[in-house]
Amino acid sequence: MITVDEIKRVLPHRYPMLLVDRVTELVPGERARGLKAVTCNEPWYEGMPDTASAEDYHYPWTVLIESWCHVAGVLVAWDRPNPDVRKGKAMLLGGITDAEFHRPVVPGDVVEHHVRLARQVGETFVFEGESLVGKETVLTIGRLTMTMRPASDLDAPPVTASPVTASSVTGPTDPLVAAPPVPGSPVPDPL
Repeated sequence: MITVDEIKRVLPHRYPMLLVDRVTELVPGERARGLKAVTCNEPWYEGMPDTASAEDYHYPWTVLIESWCHVAGVLVAWDRPNPDVRKGKAMLLGGITDAEFHRPVVPGDVVEHHVRLARQVGETFVFEGESLVGKETVLTIGRLTMTMRPASDLDAPPVTASPVTASSVTGPTDPLVAAPPVPGSPVPDPL
């Protein structure tokens, strides 16, 4: 059992964005399970009127996915903790495919996230899994990609590319594609 104090030694997240309360299973390089107890005292419910219905207390889907990602983060970083995201390696979400939401999560629910490492290529990790409340599946993740990059790379100045023109993409002989207007030049009337 990994408790919140140990999770905080591994992940840089803090209130209100530390979204996993404990990790109940961890098999490094393979899988993890974690718990998130949803309460009505979370910041997304701030300002909820007294007349709000039960549906109004639907836990935000994006936050539910973020909570699932925190369990994935513990799985990846357990043997190399990095509680200071400005140093060492930073976890970056690459993308999510085939995410399905099966039913709303509401205050009082205890969500159990199941995360499986499907593949690892260098510092890039591909996960799959689901989240349950009791025995009921509330979220399925078909694939989620996360990568670890040096935090110093995030401080680097942005790379500037040369402008892309229609002729550089399609070639100069394509009569159907006009070059984009030059900034500051008049735009021709299409009529």
